[in-house]
Amino acid sequence: MDTNAVYQKPTDEEIKTLLNEKFEGKVNVTKIETRRVYATVPRELIHQVCEYIHDNLTFEHISTVIGVDMIDNLRVVYHIDNYFNGCVIELTVDIPNDDPHVASISDIWVGGNWHERETYELFGIIFDGHPHLARLLTPDTYEFYPFRKSYKLRGQE
Repeated sequence: MDTNAVYQKPTDEEIKTLLNEKFEGKVNVTKIETRRVYATVPRELIHQVCEYIHDNLTFEHISTVIGVDMIDNLRVVYHIDNYFNGCVIELTVDIPNDDPHVASISDIWVGGNWHERETYELFGIIFDGHPHLARLLTPDTYEFYPFRKSYKLRGQE
């Protein structure tokens, strides 16, 4: 093995194949671009998928965990980086409005802690297993989530 060579694996296509094999087609790779992989993950598998890509595919940094209000449901989007090959994987998880729970990934990437807290504060998405899921900026007395589309500003009907 050439120790001077830059680590370039797994490739984008290999990531797709490995995810399909490991999760028996339950993870849907929707698009592949140069050094970018997009996939949808069932809510009940997100922690397992994140653990797998961290431990086996060397994705060592979570750059964002964000919420999206799709009106019919909520969505959590994860951007996870592999520094060895410059690849970013975007995982999306849809969750129902009436059961806004998803597993926390902060035990895999400690940096996800603050992203999950912010997403909780703004969208009301509950990250099960999070070590300290609490609001960051708004008072604990707030009973609403300001980034939900159902939240109306003053003067809106």
